[in-house]
Amino acid sequence: MMPDIKPTTNPIDASELSFEDFKTIVVNDYKIAFESRQASLLGRKEVLTGKAKFGIFGDGKEVPQIAMAKAFKNGDWRSGYYRDQTFAFATGICTIKEFFAQLYANPSVEAEPASAGRQMNCHFATRSINEDGSWKDLTAMKNCSSDIAPTGGQMARLVGLAYASKLFRQNPELEYLKNFSVEGNEVAFGTIGNASTSEGVFFEAINAAGVLQIPMAISIWDDAYGISVPAKYQTTKEDISEILKGFQRDENAAGYEIYKVRGWDYPALCETYQKAIDVCRTEHVPVMIHVTEVTQPQGHSTSGSHERYKDKDRLDWEKEYDCIVQMRKWMIESAIIPEEELAALEDEAKKFVRETQKEAWNEFLADIKTEKDQAIELINTLAKGNPALTKITTQLANTPDAQRKEVISSARKALRLSLQHPSGERNELLEWYKEQSGMNTERYSSKLFTDGKESPFLVEVVEPEYNELSKMVDGRELLNACFDANFGRDPRLVAFGEDLGAIGDVNQGFAGLQAKYGDLRITDTGIREMTIVGQGIGLAMRGLKPIAEIQYLDYLLFALNVLSDDLASLSYRTKAGQKAPVIIRTRGHRLEGVWHSGSPIGLILGSLRGLHICVPRNMTQAAGMYNTLFRSDEPALVIECLNGYRLKEKLPENVGAYTVPLGKAEVIKEGSDLTIVSYGSTLRIVEEAAEELAQFGISVEIIDPQTLLPFDTDQLCAKSLNKTNKLLVVDEDVPGGGTAFILQQILEEQKGYYSLDGQPQTLSAKAHRPPYGSDGDYFSKPSVDDVVEVVYQMMHDHNSVKYPAIF
Repeated sequence: MMPDIKPTTNPIDASELSFEDFKTIVVNDYKIAFESRQASLLGRKEVLTGKAKFGIFGDGKEVPQIAMAKAFKNGDWRSGYYRDQTFAFATGICTIKEFFAQLYANPSVEAEPASAGRQMNCHFATRSINEDGSWKDLTAMKNCSSDIAPTGGQMARLVGLAYASKLFRQNPELEYLKNFSVEGNEVAFGTIGNASTSEGVFFEAINAAGVLQIPMAISIWDDAYGISVPAKYQTTKEDISEILKGFQRDENAAGYEIYKVRGWDYPALCETYQKAIDVCRTEHVPVMIHVTEVTQPQGHSTSGSHERYKDKDRLDWEKEYDCIVQMRKWMIESAIIPEEELAALEDEAKKFVRETQKEAWNEFLADIKTEKDQAIELINTLAKGNPALTKITTQLANTPDAQRKEVISSARKALRLSLQHPSGERNELLEWYKEQSGMNTERYSSKLFTDGKESPFLVEVVEPEYNELSKMVDGRELLNACFDANFGRDPRLVAFGEDLGAIGDVNQGFAGLQAKYGDLRITDTGIREMTIVGQGIGLAMRGLKPIAEIQYLDYLLFALNVLSDDLASLSYRTKAGQKAPVIIRTRGHRLEGVWHSGSPIGLILGSLRGLHICVPRNMTQAAGMYNTLFRSDEPALVIECLNGYRLKEKLPENVGAYTVPLGKAEVIKEGSDLTIVSYGSTLRIVEEAAEELAQFGISVEIIDPQTLLPFDTDQLCAKSLNKTNKLLVVDEDVPGGGTAFILQQILEEQKGYYSLDGQPQTLSAKAHRPPYGSDGDYFSKPSVDDVVEVVYQMMHDHNSVKYPAIF
């Protein structure tokens, strides 16, 4: 077995190097670049021959990425995109064997530590946490935040990764966090393609970093195209650094240091990156390195060929100015290495990459081959001459390099065909299949959440405490007291959002807290929802406990791409190798008007699996959920009730310490005739309706799930249906939105269907958004009248004599 080596690059300090030392570094750099190119070429062949499903590679960017890697130090972070394979090799973030293991989707964390085969190739990540969910020493390693495929999606998170360095440097209360920062000296490196700089998240992030003045270094790989679309259709003036010149700092205003360098000029690249990152690291200012004249020899991906859209002149130019060709030419002309010695190095590199690829492929197939042999033996034993079963094993045995799906599919088919012939042999196959199913669930469907030792489900449940002196306060005051107590307890907590700092948020939950804890911890931001969320993700990945506020739930849509693509999938796509325990705080439900009364719960439930979705009915419950989340390490969305901030609630004596467990529903009114499940603001509507229904002799049981993800883990809803046999789900989402999810959970997951004696009903808002005004609210969202009449109609359908029709 070949050693899985990491031939990393080293900085060049010409003032201290002998020629031989200089030659060694340069030749090693060329070797890394050349091996990376061979990995790209061979990777494409593996896709086209069917061994891998899809390939996207970093060819053409090798030399600039070598230069960037020289400036990358332990403790630094990368937030890039899928062209950075040479950088990953040069920093030791990934080996060539791991690169091929990812190409083949090897589900082993040991073989493919970035994602355990869950991401396509060139999506890199380092493992920031241990198996128990505890943090590693991030200052002792080169860190890479997990890539996502949306080509500008890395920009939002990049802001937070860089902002963390600012907080670590400027807030002395964080000095004790030795495993996360060394005096804030870490740089966050970002990369992006020139075409993706057209995306809104790029401009939002660039502006945010300029305002915040953080050590963020963004490299733009400019090959003049975005797949087949040339720069003239992508960028004004066809030059991103040209149009961003206004961001250049000067003696009168803060801003960026902007550099431009050609992607095939090795000496200039090394010099530029050393200079740019020194400025970024020491002065804590953002820098932009625009790397021009980059090529892409194999085109965008294995899905097509760039010869279809590039003319002959362009293709000829790309061959001449290929960065490896130019570096090779420079090395020979500069007498660094003779051509014959270089040719021998190249031959050895080709052999090494080919042997490494074969080893990665064989390791990928090894476990599958064992499973294949087991399946064939079990099915053959079961077959006893049955031609249909024998055909299955013959076909499987004759499938070269069969993958796991062929093996398991064969077993399932054999079990179906033998259904009418129970036997000991069938039981053996069935037990093997069940064992494999468990293993495959772990391989392919585990770790949506980290599930570590700081899981919210391990937080001690502490009840709120009251006494005769406990005060009745506005809901906003209760929240304020909760935040105050926790910020005083844990210096890792930070909060930021639009209008959050100076005025304490639009509903005063943070009133006075910026003055008490300082504007590093409680901060206003610009109107930039994507990078508010990204700021939170990056801070959380670096060991802090951020609250990222989105002012209204309606505005969550402006950050949904970042929440869904990045935050919600982080634990899953790294198989719990990284975590970002950020809390997204917002407010929604009942108010008035199209843009300030949103309840897009179905949208949220469909797109944010991987976040806990908390829907507290009042601020007492909200504070308890915050207390739980502050003591745990998984991300969550908390939706406060917009119309609850000025309603009176009793202030718990332990306001910063009591906890509300996630996933635990609560019966807030017992009843015997019908179960109503609702959450958030509509619960007050339902409670009021219950009083009128009692006058008709109708006893309703009201259940508040409190969190929608997870949903009612104790199955109180199903237990209630055992008693009432009737179900109504009420919320403010569109028809078939959140109510459809709740029905699926109760009827299917909890088997509540078997307790029903009538059709379950839903009562939601209208399909449109609410128009402005009290009348608009009344006619578009569930009212007390609506709840009373729907419940009464359900009882009428059950017993029309006792409950005659109203209308």
